[in-house]
Amino acid sequence: MATTKRIETYEDFAKVHAILLAASGLPEPLHRSLFQKLSTETFDGGEHFQIEPCEENRKRRLVLTSDSMAKDSNVFLIDHAWTFRLPDAYRQLHEVPGLAERMSSLMCVDIDSNLDGETEVDDVGDEVSRDKLDVVEVVESEVREAKEKGDGTLRWLELDGLDIDDDTLLSLDLPARFPDLVVLSLYGNKLTRADLIVKEVIKFKHLKGLWLNNNPVLKNHDGELADIILKELSELEVYNSTFTSNFGEWALGFCAEIYGKDSPTNADQADSPLLSVSNLDLSDRNIHNLINKEFSPICLPSLSDLNIRGNPLEQNSVANLLGLLRGFPCLRSLEVDIPGPLGGSAIEILESLPNISELNGISTSKILESRKHVIDSVLLPRLPEWIPDEPIHDRIISAMWQYLMTYRLADEEKLDETSVWYVMDEFGSALRHSDEPNFRVAPFLFMPEGNLASAVSYSILWPTQNVWKGDECTRDFLLGIGEDKQRSARLTAWFHTPENYFIQEYEKHNQKLQSTSLLPPTVQSSESKSIRPHDGRLLRVYTDIPHVEEYLTHPDFAIIKDPKDADIIWTCVQVDEELKKATGLTDQQYINQFPFEACLVMKHHLAETIQKAHGSPQWLQPTYNLETHLGQLIGDYNVRKREGLDNLWILKPWNMARTIDTTVTDNLSAIIRLMETGPKICQKYIEQPALFQGKKFDLRYVVLVRSMQPLEIFLSDCFWVRIANNHYSLDKSSLFEYETHFTVMNYRGRINHKNIKDFVREFEEEHQVKWLDIHARVRNMIRSVFEAAAVAHPEMHNPTSRAIYGVDVMLDSSFQPKLLEVTYCPDCTRACKYDMDIVVGEGGVAKGVDFFNNVFKCLFLNEISQVSQL
Repeated sequence: MATTKRIETYEDFAKVHAILLAASGLPEPLHRSLFQKLSTETFDGGEHFQIEPCEENRKRRLVLTSDSMAKDSNVFLIDHAWTFRLPDAYRQLHEVPGLAERMSSLMCVDIDSNLDGETEVDDVGDEVSRDKLDVVEVVESEVREAKEKGDGTLRWLELDGLDIDDDTLLSLDLPARFPDLVVLSLYGNKLTRADLIVKEVIKFKHLKGLWLNNNPVLKNHDGELADIILKELSELEVYNSTFTSNFGEWALGFCAEIYGKDSPTNADQADSPLLSVSNLDLSDRNIHNLINKEFSPICLPSLSDLNIRGNPLEQNSVANLLGLLRGFPCLRSLEVDIPGPLGGSAIEILESLPNISELNGISTSKILESRKHVIDSVLLPRLPEWIPDEPIHDRIISAMWQYLMTYRLADEEKLDETSVWYVMDEFGSALRHSDEPNFRVAPFLFMPEGNLASAVSYSILWPTQNVWKGDECTRDFLLGIGEDKQRSARLTAWFHTPENYFIQEYEKHNQKLQSTSLLPPTVQSSESKSIRPHDGRLLRVYTDIPHVEEYLTHPDFAIIKDPKDADIIWTCVQVDEELKKATGLTDQQYINQFPFEACLVMKHHLAETIQKAHGSPQWLQPTYNLETHLGQLIGDYNVRKREGLDNLWILKPWNMARTIDTTVTDNLSAIIRLMETGPKICQKYIEQPALFQGKKFDLRYVVLVRSMQPLEIFLSDCFWVRIANNHYSLDKSSLFEYETHFTVMNYRGRINHKNIKDFVREFEEEHQVKWLDIHARVRNMIRSVFEAAAVAHPEMHNPTSRAIYGVDVMLDSSFQPKLLEVTYCPDCTRACKYDMDIVVGEGGVAKGVDFFNNVFKCLFLNEISQVSQL
């Protein structure tokens, strides 16, 4: 900013902050009010709002306490309680006084009470209290009640959570005393003997519902118990909260709350009580076959709301289920797993059931309009989780992704390379998400001196709908992000979205990769001829790379200053048609880049190129472009979690070098939220890398490409190792340590130079391996990478292109190479400045001063020296 004068008037404020005001979306009539509150640091939210605990004290929400608040009628300042750059998060939590305590309270991770609550609720409906009554007293009480309210016959008996053991059950002699029982619940007791339980319960010949859940006997004998009991009790319809294959009118009536303690059966048998049922919740009943006589339009003609979530229904075809549901004349609202027994698409389900007006709580018109994939009206929030004795700092790092917001600073000269993350104060952080919010929040940078140096960051809040006293105040966490930007998948950062949908997307993606195999390009010997002029003149080289200018001393080449007069252009900038026109370059000049080489040097394109050609080769870690394949990544993450596999991932920006904005995490919410700082790939982290003296390392190889069709590539004999400074660790706190998990120290940290000959010798001794075996696997992998580009992108071929690329490789603990990335115009400082012992091929010493001479001889003179063809 040009001005440094302190802002004192609204006019000055509006002028200096014009771009920021426009970007915030704040309605113009509120601009003056914002200026006044910023100038006086007025935080008056407490006069209009109240923070309330919710989700059993594991979340907070914001409620309006004023009588009402009209749309666009007021604006409020929100302070930022914590502002940081991601690598500094752990250190700040440890070092800033009071920060960890405040954040743990704000994020509700400062409690260690029983998160499951003091009581449990069983399926029959009574609470299982910690204060146990005497079992005999409970039985006698039930008998008295049956006499007072009915005919004296006890048909419904709940003995939940009474510490009943095997001997107590025998002593009660329940079958003899109550032979007409319809329901028996022994939920949450201490029964252990399967034979004794079977012997007792099969005496109840009229039993419709039996609950033995949460007894020790089920740990080892669940299947055995079920087989015998279901065989002996032919009338049983509900067993341990799930439907038996015999389910019929009673089970359906139980779920419709027709049958209960006061009305255990249909006593008069005159009319079916199901005729009047309009709402039926059959969720999570483990129903395998829904099609039977009782669940039909004839028995349930009034059914309008049906929930069949959580049932496998694998004995019914999609077509039969849809046909059955179409027969219910009044059915308007349906809840079902998507993907699930009715198919994988909400749109297809609605097209098959045209009378449905609401699917999973969302109106049909809204689904058809938004083309949503994940259809759910009420997604359960992700609540903070931690293991006992987990340090408070680790809890905060895991939970913070539910609360963080981000921005990136910029001035006239450049955009800041790393994003700023922040947590709003308790007031702002209590705003929960809604797809139809009544408030909006935006970050705002106030510059009281008129320049960036004086900037103070706030968030601003204003109502976007009319709000009334007692209403919860909400915001859209994904404002402006629709299904075209994977909104439903991104909501997984804050909510438990349907796992089945994403697992299915992953499995389809993985199946496609597994079925892909390469048709390799034709292998031909060197076809490219030397371009040495026949008249004996020198090849003129234009370059803007200092090392080439300094070290290209071969007598057949001459460095010149004007690119339009050069035979060879060797540059670090992209040569496109616009640059050619501006500098007078022609198509006859040789250039050190290939058309469409982005398919190799941009990380997301590299993964796509390899997957298109090879599918899922062992040397490429599972990789997802988060801009297009977030759902598949979520599915992969969930499958790994379900199977107990490691789940550490690394996020890399598409096209940034030096590990800028690169993060290692096992937190799914973090992976999704990190998309907000720019396009990224998410790649399975190599959790068990080969180590050198306890430290991570990677290898930089230089590949020379003379032709893509036929494929002519060479590997420089010079390669080097880059070693992390710290010992490798998977401790959570270490994931934020650059010098533990990354190896490139040229730009930060201290460089850990290691002579390649010494490294290879010591590595072989440490791991008892032969380096030449490893080198052979690396060569094969690099060849496969460029074969993929040649096959997947034949448009790369260009007769006047020659280039070198850096290929970064890591070894896993089995010494298998893993591809990290391919780099355009790689930094060859080490190759030029240091003489290297060649540890592969014919050996010898590679003189640094000859590196670019050897590169240019290979690419342009067809002479091989200290390179080998792949």
